[in-house]
Amino acid sequence: MNKLKLRKKLESFLLEDMGDIDLTSNSIFPIYQKGSGVLIAKEGGVISGLAIIEEAYHLLDSQIEVVLHVADGDIVKKGDPIAEVYGPVRYILSGERVILNLVQRMSGIATITNNCVKRLNDNTIQICDTRKTIPGLRMFDKYAVVTGGGKNHRNGLFDGVMIKDNHISYSGSITKAVEAVRKQVGHMVNIEVETENKREVLEAINSGADIIMFDNRTPEEVKEFSSLVPEHIVTEASGGINLDTISEYANTGVDYISLGLLTHSVKALDISFQVKEGRKKD
Repeated sequence: MNKLKLRKKLESFLLEDMGDIDLTSNSIFPIYQKGSGVLIAKEGGVISGLAIIEEAYHLLDSQIEVVLHVADGDIVKKGDPIAEVYGPVRYILSGERVILNLVQRMSGIATITNNCVKRLNDNTIQICDTRKTIPGLRMFDKYAVVTGGGKNHRNGLFDGVMIKDNHISYSGSITKAVEAVRKQVGHMVNIEVETENKREVLEAINSGADIIMFDNRTPEEVKEFSSLVPEHIVTEASGGINLDTISEYANTGVDYISLGLLTHSVKALDISFQVKEGRKKD
């Protein structure tokens, strides 16, 4: 992740949570009271987002020490320590929730991405994400997908052309839409066209599309359509594919499978923060 962007995002998240002051922690603990704690995996999965721990805590207090026990992309099991922190108790507790929220979400995304790659079991096809991310979290979500063994689709509307069904409807045809785009963008920008049937696939080929998506197609249709596309054109399958069905798309000849499920309805990986000293009295 870009460190400058990460810092600005974390500043915003911490300010949203803390406002002017953490009333609870600052009222209980003097600034000089030090403590330590550990982030522990409560279930197995793929870890992602560890840079957040150090960066967020250093925004609160540059003297907080962070020791990582794993790296992004590592697989952990229940009970494994992920990271330890040491410093002023008030700041450790103030940053805990924001850090956990992000690392848990990112690790959940990395985990399901890794599961999809394994279920597909076809190294000729790349798993990639979509724009179905929570506003404000896209850089985190997309980083997590890569951590889990996937690839990124376009980052936003600004870095790739994707002509979808509504663009085609308003334009009148795939050919007209592609022609209009070609007149506006430079040679470094690829054009992807979404298709739903054989006729549209052939039109996308003839229009000069760089990438052709087969939208909501069965494995049999994806295999048929892939065989029609010249090798210099990249192919992608998307829509209606999930963990239960992804293995059916192996050996279909498509280059990419894009999955909204990686980010739009992710289950966070269960991670907790436990203090290393002190305990509640009975």
